[in-house]
Amino acid sequence: MGEVWDNITSTQPGASGTVVIVTGIVALLLIAWRPVWRQARQVVTIAHEGAHGLIALLVGRQLAGIRLHSDTSGVTVSRGKPDGVGMIAVLLVGYPGPALFGIAAAFVLKQGYAVALLWGLLATLLLLLLQIRNLFGLWSVLAFGAIVFGVSWWGSEQVQSGFAHLLTWFLLLAAPRAVLELQRSRRHGGGRSSDADQLRRLTGVPAILWVGFFGILTLACLALGVAWSGILPS
Repeated sequence: MGEVWDNITSTQPGASGTVVIVTGIVALLLIAWRPVWRQARQVVTIAHEGAHGLIALLVGRQLAGIRLHSDTSGVTVSRGKPDGVGMIAVLLVGYPGPALFGIAAAFVLKQGYAVALLWGLLATLLLLLLQIRNLFGLWSVLAFGAIVFGVSWWGSEQVQSGFAHLLTWFLLLAAPRAVLELQRSRRHGGGRSSDADQLRRLTGVPAILWVGFFGILTLACLALGVAWSGILPS
């Protein structure tokens, strides 16, 4: 355990440009290949609902539970005032959540703390597990947590760094696709209870503008992540 703690609190050498590029390409393939995306998208849902739950707690709402479903949808239930700034903040953060977690991860990697990032993620998943209220959600978080734990405990320093970069790229690249899927669903008559439509009812601002805001923010996080990755020429 002492060695593990030393690894968590110590910086690791930065990943090579090859590792950064290859993990980015793999993440892009995971998102672009539909059969894999159907499964991998559950990670985006975990981040999405986790962001709802985190902000709900920060604005003083009482978190009543989180459910994750096999169709990669999810719901976070919190108790408190049904309108106002707090509720708007909760709804606002869902779709940008994966990108915001991704850019936070990119910042940690930029400082050289790949191992700390993985163990921090594992601790976050354990806390999230306490709020899960259905069996599929429980299975999803446990399965993802088992992968993170396996890499963190048994993986070499190179494997840990590569996995941390892959996960970071995945969150940054997957967030804009999730926003596109939201608008596609709305265009075909679905998603009327989506975050964007709930924000429209609370604020009077058209839902399409909220979707646009989600898209701009996720793309901005991706651009910043690319800049921090060091793969752009200086």
